[in-house]
Amino acid sequence: MHLAHYLGLLHRAQSTLAGAFREVAGAHAAEPDVFHLCHRQAQVCDTHAELLEPFARRYAEEAPDEPDRLHSELFGGTRTGGIGLLRDLQDLYLMAAECDICWTVVGQAARGARDRELQRVVGRCEGETAVQLTWLRTRIKQAAPQALVVAG
Repeated sequence: MHLAHYLGLLHRAQSTLAGAFREVAGAHAAEPDVFHLCHRQAQVCDTHAELLEPFARRYAEEAPDEPDRLHSELFGGTRTGGIGLLRDLQDLYLMAAECDICWTVVGQAARGARDRELQRVVGRCEGETAVQLTWLRTRIKQAAPQALVVAG
């Protein structure tokens, strides 16, 4: 069973996204909504990672060594200014999208394994990840004109 591979990928992706949200919050503290909402979203990611831990332990016994290339690196650090905020939000969006598709894959595996407890966790976390993606898309739309037209 390779479910442990994706549980590990998702756990790492959630932890990485939490850290990235915190970095963006700190780098763009002059934007109050970004500062506060990024910190809130980091807490959501922390909770997701915590919720995955029992399943990672449950399925890890059956996992062969995890492939080296299973995790991608999407966030290289924050930038400054309006264009920097736009790019940082875009990076967060891509990272959240990675989490989103991993939740989908893990959810399908949970159905196949008939693991109702994991299905409940996936259902909750998929919904919260969708909220993150919606907020990021909206904030990107708000930042784009200022960064790309007005500042130019």
